[in-house]
Amino acid sequence: MGRCMSRKANQCPFCGKPQAAESKPFCSQGCKDRDLLKWLDEGYRVPGPYADYEDSIGPDDGY
Repeated sequence: MGRCMSRKANQCPFCGKPQAAESKPFCSQGCKDRDLLKWLDEGYRVPGPYADYEDSIGPDDGY
C-alpha cells in the first residue's frame, strides 16, 4: 500500500524550498533554527481557551 505524497509534503514548512534529508522536514539547519526561535518567542500559538491561573493551582500546591 503506497502513500500519496503531494508536492507540498516535500517542501520546507518555513520557506517552501525542497527538504534536505539531514534537516528534514526543513531545507536547512537555518530554517530549522528560525522555526525553533519562532516557537520560543511565542510566534506560534496553539488555539484554545485562555488558562486561568487561579484554576490551575490546587489547594495543596502551597501557593
